[in-house]
Amino acid sequence: MKKISFALLLVACLAFRQQPVTWVAIGDSITYLNEHADEAGSRITQGYMTMIKEKLPHISYINQGHNGWTSGDIAKEINNLGLVKADVYSIFLGTNDWWQGRPVGTPDDYKNNTGNNTLYGSFRIIIDKIRSLNKKARIILITPMQRTDFVYVDGMTNNAYGSYREKNGQMLSQFADAINTIGKYEKIPVVDLYNKSGMTLETLVKYKRLKDPATGAYKNYRYPDYLQIPFHPETDEYPYPEDAIDMTYDGLHPSDKGYKVIADMLEKVFRKWL
Repeated sequence: MKKISFALLLVACLAFRQQPVTWVAIGDSITYLNEHADEAGSRITQGYMTMIKEKLPHISYINQGHNGWTSGDIAKEINNLGLVKADVYSIFLGTNDWWQGRPVGTPDDYKNNTGNNTLYGSFRIIIDKIRSLNKKARIILITPMQRTDFVYVDGMTNNAYGSYREKNGQMLSQFADAINTIGKYEKIPVVDLYNKSGMTLETLVKYKRLKDPATGAYKNYRYPDYLQIPFHPETDEYPYPEDAIDMTYDGLHPSDKGYKVIADMLEKVFRKWL
């Protein structure tokens, strides 16, 4: 009798865990690329959502990644994105806010709903919208990753320095701190890629291939040595050959290895709920 009861309980538990779950992933290009791997110069095969789906097949996801967008862009267009009622929403934004020089703001911007002028204010708008769609929805916040010198694989004049420097008087770490602060205030889990993923400035690329200023010959420079070497996008070769790929394929966007780190961290949160 006990064996039968245990078996029935196990079946019931498995059935419960496998109930269909809808997940809306809100983000920027790192999320967008999940459905557009061809735009990564054939350097990735899948993104973090596909990896989660493979491990948790009962989850269906909707990709709301928008290339180059900030949290301010998402907040501005929040009623035009076609967001639907879902069981889980993730918000993975912040790196473009930093690079575009948006103010991070203060926790009071979030608490007082001061508007779409800072990252804190933008996140309040986004989270309020999610709760208007489903007040019982689970929400996951994801901090931006650290980033090194970005060079677009299909156009080298599109480039940007990394998070080792300030932009508009702010460090990218401040945006990660803000997202952690929002998570703590709202009691929302945070996947802290900036501080806890192991994706650091030393591991984002294996090297940057640049011309030695003294000889003109190409040389592979590791971080931080390449910070002192000039890069000329109009004349130089692409500085991240495939052998240089590590956690990212271009200094900013995750490689398959980097996406796996993101997926593994997200999976731990999902498994606590599902």
